[in-house]
Amino acid sequence: MVGENDLLIVGPGVLGRLVAEKWREEHPGCQIYGQTVTTDHHNELISLGINPFLKETKTDQKFPYVIFCAPPSKTPDYAGDIRLAALSWNGEGSFVFTSSSAPYDCNDNGPCDEDTPTVPIGRSPRTDTLLKAEKVVLEFDGCVVRLAGLYKMDRGAHFYWLHKGTVDARPDHILNLIHYEDAASLSVTILKKKLRGRIFLGCDNHPLSRQEVMDLVDKSGKFDKKFQGFTGTSDPLGKKLNNSNTRKELGWEPKYPSFAHFLGVSE
Repeated sequence: MVGENDLLIVGPGVLGRLVAEKWREEHPGCQIYGQTVTTDHHNELISLGINPFLKETKTDQKFPYVIFCAPPSKTPDYAGDIRLAALSWNGEGSFVFTSSSAPYDCNDNGPCDEDTPTVPIGRSPRTDTLLKAEKVVLEFDGCVVRLAGLYKMDRGAHFYWLHKGTVDARPDHILNLIHYEDAASLSVTILKKKLRGRIFLGCDNHPLSRQEVMDLVDKSGKFDKKFQGFTGTSDPLGKKLNNSNTRKELGWEPKYPSFAHFLGVSE
């Protein structure tokens, strides 16, 4: 028997596990299922109260709440995987796909919000994959949340760059961030609202240049390594995301309003 608040998480990684934790806080007694490609983390998932099963396991079970958090890197047919996840939804609660803010068509460090047009299909394989996946979600009347760069202390662009030391990318490229916990709370807010066919944006509304990100890392004193620098000069610029519309409609605010706030330093 499937309970009315049971949740299926396709791809219960860092983000999916935080979604599970927040969902359980609000729905004690519900069952949470996690669909994975391998059994590598099944024991961990069980210890977190998530019932794991393999993607290849054939089941007719349908769930009232489904969230798809798996990245496109692990599969040759991302849109097909999302279609399978949508077929596991019984149409009652909600179906949410955590996408990326990459499809917004802006690369001049200019402003960008929920209404900014997307990159045309055919320009880049990465955005093609995401847009085709989103199209499937919307065909099933699910919701999409386009997330900015996810981070926590030991994950994210800042951590990757810190370990590389020197990065062949331009320092003035503007990027956008959202803490993993905030991405999870936003996803849960969307799930609970039982909305249909909508696209939302998840970011902290504090865009930073790559250089500013690494200056904050240095200023925080929370990391052992020293970053050497960015050496690129000709790669594309970024965008300044603003999700005020999403916040207003959903009544959502992030726990970490900026990367600086998270690190405990002034901007």
